[in-house]
Amino acid sequence: MMNKIIGLLLLFPALCLPVMAQSTGAKATITVSNPAKLDRVNALVALSWDKVTARYPRIDTANFKVIHAVTRKEVPFQLEHRGQAAIQNLLLQVSLKANASAKFLIVPGKAAAVAKKTFGRYVPERYDDFAWENDKVAFRMYGKALETRKDNAFGTDVWVKRTSKLVINDWYKSGDYHTDHGDGMDYYSVGLTLGAGDIAPFVKDSVYFPLNYHHWKVLDNGPLRTTFQLGYDAWDVAGKSVTVTKTISLDAGSHMNRIAAVYTYQGDSLPVVVGIVKRKEAGTILMDEQKGILAYWEPQHGVDGTTGVATLIAAGPVTMDTDKAHLLSHTSAKSGEAVLYYNGSAWSKGNEITNAQAWFTYLNNFKQQLQQPLTAAVQ
Repeated sequence: MMNKIIGLLLLFPALCLPVMAQSTGAKATITVSNPAKLDRVNALVALSWDKVTARYPRIDTANFKVIHAVTRKEVPFQLEHRGQAAIQNLLLQVSLKANASAKFLIVPGKAAAVAKKTFGRYVPERYDDFAWENDKVAFRMYGKALETRKDNAFGTDVWVKRTSKLVINDWYKSGDYHTDHGDGMDYYSVGLTLGAGDIAPFVKDSVYFPLNYHHWKVLDNGPLRTTFQLGYDAWDVAGKSVTVTKTISLDAGSHMNRIAAVYTYQGDSLPVVVGIVKRKEAGTILMDEQKGILAYWEPQHGVDGTTGVATLIAAGPVTMDTDKAHLLSHTSAKSGEAVLYYNGSAWSKGNEITNAQAWFTYLNNFKQQLQQPLTAAVQ
């Protein structure tokens, strides 16, 4: 009988939805649409919590679940706060075919636990690092305690992974993360550069590096999206006092961070660059100014494999070139307004993106998904 019902629902979902909603005690119906010509697999879509509560005003945040209207399978979700006491968004993790849509029901009941797939934290035991990861990739930024050391570094660091497990805590605990024991390792070299896609002012052909971050705040910490802020003390940029705050988000399943960098200073627009450190040996480079994609498939690092790194500036005019140390994307900042861009990585031994062409294809698809994002509506 159940197979016959599911078959009927698949053939006539629009006609059967009211019956399904009634039989499950649904309090609201969410429609998610994918306008792109690409399938979306385990992607996150955000729905305003105010819109949810407008349809379901007495929702119990600890006692509801989201189910697929046809299959009745539970959908993983996260209540996103963005650092606020009140809930800001309902994040759903969904899979949709190209140019398809699906309906989901919010119903009372205890939701199944969602596996934690993103995580980030301040690491005081390692000179004020801030490290973050998901089920694909891991990164870190360097803090104030490292500044006075000979091994100080500036930019974004990459930790390559070949496991879906969260590894940051285990790796810091062991202290042995420069060797691959089967989960991945840290072999990426940053030094006094922008590393894997950091941002900095660029005046008269010079990168004006800030000192390392000084303040941090976690806004959300999984299970499906981790978001945090890093604040930097004022520094001199060609005679101008500048500060910056970076808000960084990483979603489950993604190779790319979303970064909103807000500079504060007196005066007109400030030239900035988003950069990737170059290696001495030859690698494979993609510079697509029209799409804003700057990508680098590094030379192989011996038995450790190859790291792919990329940046993507979401909007505005972008020009690209190189200096002695970096591949650079040039744009500009306005005081108090966010410069929005993305950075990320892949690893040849991660068994997913194993060569330069696969990396460049991933990035082009990522750009298309940004231009045609999933949409969600509630009724």
